[in-house]
Amino acid sequence: MVNPTRFFEITVDSKLLKCVSFELFADKVPKTAENFSALSTGEKGFGYKGSCFHRIIPGFMYQGEDFTRHIGTGGKSIHGEKFDDEKFILKHSCLW
Repeated sequence: MVNPTRFFEITVDSKLLKCVSFELFADKVPKTAENFSALSTGEKGFGYKGSCFHRIIPGFMYQGEDFTRHIGTGGKSIHGEKFDDEKFILKHSCLW
């Protein structure tokens, strides 16, 4: 199985700063990968497009805003309000 990859174009003041790729480990966490993929493409009518990263820690994570309420208390999943965690065996890695 080939894991899907999703790409985000990071812009500041409408200028492209960076293109970031996310490999989705559908072979290990299929529901999480499916959810992230759908939120990335907006195929369900909602998702990450137009939202902001408010914290970037190099080598660790990108933290994005709450794209439903924009105040840190929202969020949405294609699997309903919440879905069970799948596994904690994977580590995030990012170069910037």
